[in-house]
Amino acid sequence: MKTFVNSKPNNSIDFKEMMQRFLLKNSMIRHLSRSIALKNIIAQEAMNTYFQPIYDVKSNTTFGFEALNRPIALKLFQSADIFYEFVGQTDKVFLFECFCRNLSLVRYHKKWLNYNTTKDFTLFINIHPNVLLDKNYHSGETRALLEKLNISPEQVVFELTERSAVGDFEEFARVLSHYRSQGYRIAVDDVGSGYNSLKTLIYLKPEFIKLDRSLIQNIDQHKAQQQLLTVILNYAIESGTKVIAEGIETKAEYEFIQSVGVHYAQGYAIGRPYEDLIEGSNPISG
Repeated sequence: MKTFVNSKPNNSIDFKEMMQRFLLKNSMIRHLSRSIALKNIIAQEAMNTYFQPIYDVKSNTTFGFEALNRPIALKLFQSADIFYEFVGQTDKVFLFECFCRNLSLVRYHKKWLNYNTTKDFTLFINIHPNVLLDKNYHSGETRALLEKLNISPEQVVFELTERSAVGDFEEFARVLSHYRSQGYRIAVDDVGSGYNSLKTLIYLKPEFIKLDRSLIQNIDQHKAQQQLLTVILNYAIESGTKVIAEGIETKAEYEFIQSVGVHYAQGYAIGRPYEDLIEGSNPISG
């Protein structure tokens, strides 16, 4: 009796394997296309720079602005979040960070001159923590640009996100001490988002703590969020740190953070990001 074996020819390709190869090829093509796009964005300065006001809750004045850089064309990235996620996966993080930092400073100075004001606002610039630790980074380059633009280092705050984990806290604290000696100040972003830890605040000793939107949203209605904010405020008082509430979108949120003593506020209820310097306003009296 003959035995028949149900086997496929040796030269046939399993459908699943074929799909995996197809997806891998597409992924490689997409990565290459995005890498070329990133290179062109840097070369052509194809970024929009927006400035969102940071409002002094006590004095009802604009304390400063956060610089936000967004790529002009997002066809290959769908969103700014996807774009920045891609940058973080490349070997261009250091180059891109320096590019954005310089772009923010130059464009801020130009807008400040056009604004025709004598106010010396504080400028918050987002920066990846690893860039400050990079041996290739020369802090004097930023200082030279500031001198050229007639901007004091005391007007610049490096805004660090704890989502980019810091490994060696003691080494990072030493590096930050070097920058502080030049006049720069430090802000820790995303506090209260679940990424941050007390260890980060204790070691880095930031001049500013930026409360994450997830903590501020509807805080006037939620006791647990209020209790966490109280803990952070108590720490800030003891350490001489200023607190900035991000993502303020309602009058009720603003009234609450004002009532408990938060120093500064940022969000759509106060002022949206614009390419020009548009000062914020009190959402209660506005």
